[in-house]
Amino acid sequence: MDTMTFHDMTLNWLEGGVVSFDGGAIFGVVPKGLWTRKYPVNDKNQIENATDPILILYKDKRILIDSGIGQGKFTEKQKRNFGVREESKVADQLKTLDLKPEDIDMILMTHMHFDHASGLTRYENDQLVSVFPNAAIYVNEIEWNEMRQPNSRSKSTYWKENWEAIQEQVIPYSQSIEPIEGIEMSHTGGHSAGHAIIKLKQQGDTLIHMADIMPTHAHQNPLWVMAYDDYPMDSIVKKEQLMTEAYENQYGFIFYHDAYYRMIKWDESGQDMIKSIERSKKKYIN
Repeated sequence: MDTMTFHDMTLNWLEGGVVSFDGGAIFGVVPKGLWTRKYPVNDKNQIENATDPILILYKDKRILIDSGIGQGKFTEKQKRNFGVREESKVADQLKTLDLKPEDIDMILMTHMHFDHASGLTRYENDQLVSVFPNAAIYVNEIEWNEMRQPNSRSKSTYWKENWEAIQEQVIPYSQSIEPIEGIEMSHTGGHSAGHAIIKLKQQGDTLIHMADIMPTHAHQNPLWVMAYDDYPMDSIVKKEQLMTEAYENQYGFIFYHDAYYRMIKWDESGQDMIKSIERSKKKYIN
C-alpha cells in the first residue's frame, strides 16, 4: 500500500482494481506516436489504468476519494471488454489498517462513471447493498441527476447498480463544497457534465486531484484529453486554468488512474518533475 504524509493528512492508495482501456480512447485525438512515448501500451493497444481510491486519514475522519470497481459487479463480457485484470481489494486493505468499510465517514466522488462508482455497492444474497453504509457520499448535483437519468451516450457508464442502494447517503452540491476544513470539491464539467476536482489544503500547501480531466501524468498537456470526455473543450479550458494555477503555486498532483505515479510535483514552468511518489505495485505490460 502506497502512503503519503501531507502535513496533518495521511493518504493511502487502496487497490480498487485494474482495467485496461484502449489507448486511443484514453488519449483521444493525440497521435499514437506521441502518447506512447509517455505511457506504455500492450500489443492490444491497451494501457493499464489503476482504479485506486485514496483513503485520507484526517481530523479523526476516514475519507475516500472514489471507490474502485468493486467485487463481482462485472459480467464475463464486461471483464473482457474493459480489460479487467483485478477486482477490488479495498476491504482487505482497510483491514490491514484496522478499519472496516463501515468505518468510512465520507466518500468524495469526482464523478459516477462505472470505473469510479462500482465499488460503492456489493451483492449480498442477490441484493445490492451499500459497501460503506455509514459514509456521507458527496456528488455534484449535475452528476447525480444524470446518473439517475442518463442520456443515450452516458447510460453505458451510469449504472443503476451503482446508485440505487446508496441514494439515501448522497449529499449533492452545486459549484463547490468543503466537506471538512482543508478539503474542497469543485465542479469542472468536461469529462462528464458533473465532473469535479478535489483540492487538499494544508498549511499553505495544496495537493490537487484532477480526476479524469487529467487521469495520468501523461495527460499533463491541456490539449491531451480523453475520447471518453463528453465535453472535451470544457476539459481543455478548465485544465489550462488549473495547470497555470498549479504551476504558479507549486501544487502537487495526485492520481486515481495512473499506473506509474501516485503524486507528482512539477516546477513553475511545468517542464521538470521536482518531486514524485511512484506506484509500487507491479505493472501489467501484456
